[in-house]
Amino acid sequence: MLKLAIIGRPNVGKSTIFNKLAGKKLAIVNDTPGVTRDWREAEGVLFDKDIHIIDTAGLEESFDDSIQGRMRQQTEAALTRADIILFVIDGRESVTPEDKHFASFLRRQNKPVILIVNKCENDRATRAGIGESYTLGFGDPVILSAEHNSGFDDLYNTLIPYFPKKGEAEDNDFLLENDNALLENLDELEGQEDFSFEQEEDTPEIPIKIAIVGRPNVGKSTLLNTILKEQRVMTGPEAGITRDAIAVDWSYEGRNFKLVDTAGLRRKSRIIDHIEKMSTEDSFRAIRLAQIVILVMDANTPLEKQDVQIAQHVIDEGRALVLAVNKWDTIKDRSDRLEEIKYKLGHSLSQTKGIEFATISAKNGRNIDKLFYKALRTYTTWNKRIGTGGLNRWLAHMESQNPAPLVAGRHNRLKYITQIKTRPPTFALWVSRPKELPDSYKRYITNGLRKDYDIDGVPLRLLVRASKNPYA
Repeated sequence: MLKLAIIGRPNVGKSTIFNKLAGKKLAIVNDTPGVTRDWREAEGVLFDKDIHIIDTAGLEESFDDSIQGRMRQQTEAALTRADIILFVIDGRESVTPEDKHFASFLRRQNKPVILIVNKCENDRATRAGIGESYTLGFGDPVILSAEHNSGFDDLYNTLIPYFPKKGEAEDNDFLLENDNALLENLDELEGQEDFSFEQEEDTPEIPIKIAIVGRPNVGKSTLLNTILKEQRVMTGPEAGITRDAIAVDWSYEGRNFKLVDTAGLRRKSRIIDHIEKMSTEDSFRAIRLAQIVILVMDANTPLEKQDVQIAQHVIDEGRALVLAVNKWDTIKDRSDRLEEIKYKLGHSLSQTKGIEFATISAKNGRNIDKLFYKALRTYTTWNKRIGTGGLNRWLAHMESQNPAPLVAGRHNRLKYITQIKTRPPTFALWVSRPKELPDSYKRYITNGLRKDYDIDGVPLRLLVRASKNPYA
């Protein structure tokens, strides 16, 4: 698959091109220069060709340890992964000294460079810019307006010489042929006693999505870099460095994962900047699409009000939640701090008892394996399924010990219970008069399910329904 890196100075429309090629809005787009800071990648399609696209931060002439300098380092790291460089300039402006400087830099990369003149929806306004683009020395430019979805056919024609030819063998051909043979013989295989074929929702080919969330500057990006053992995303002492939700593929213990680093979540009352609002929406979207959410918090100020609000949002979304208490290496009286965390967990998130947490140091790489062991254990509980027969015997026992309160002098019978879904475990309970069943009794049933079936640490939902009256 052809890998394309989209390069250019800030605010020339790189992220808009990235989103168009990806077929969905993945990168945050705004008129403010320098919105993108980390490079991100995705699979995309250009007409009938599958492509791999890499969106990068704007190239800056900074070589120090500033945010701009670290953005440049991220862009240079992304360049090493690309087959083709798409060099984007703004057609509404004349070629700038920055464009010329970066054109010289790209010529030294020994990779094919395709010049794209973007924002060319107005011919008069962009005529001068298109003419000057030839001075950069990359031949005929591709005239594009990503916002208006025009010019992508010219980009396709320019890329045709670089796409793999139809006759070329690909590494996966042999595997695909064997997969087809397996499908053809599937009926025969299923008839054999020793063969078991069951399509699970999370096979090794489908990665488990893990979102890393938390307040600003608690070490989310440092944790991701430590897990990957590379400087994949920008880190630093400044709060709010991460803006986009950056997804990265990773393998652990024979399982495939997609790790998503997110922007820090602050109180809504403190969010004024429009870009931060979009970053916050991106973080909430990552939580909604994740299966496991790792909430990172600072060990010096654990489970503050904002931490609890984020955790409650994760639980309301029905995700599997694990807490990572970071910067544990800076804590002196650790036993007291552990007791404080357990006390706050018991009182602040009492409806979801037994939430797993691990004390870690993302900077030093301590207890990362322990964190993922607890994440996978929570994930297993989140997927738990209980048989209906056993559940109804359990329900009869619970009702015999503590019957539901009478309604107008008559019994409010618990008739039937079954688990209707996993992720999170969700149960439906049929009752004679569901509206008259008090919340305290629902908690009695929920707590009993958690205790007797070991469903601690994950959201658990109980839906109370009315049985149909056969004489109605």
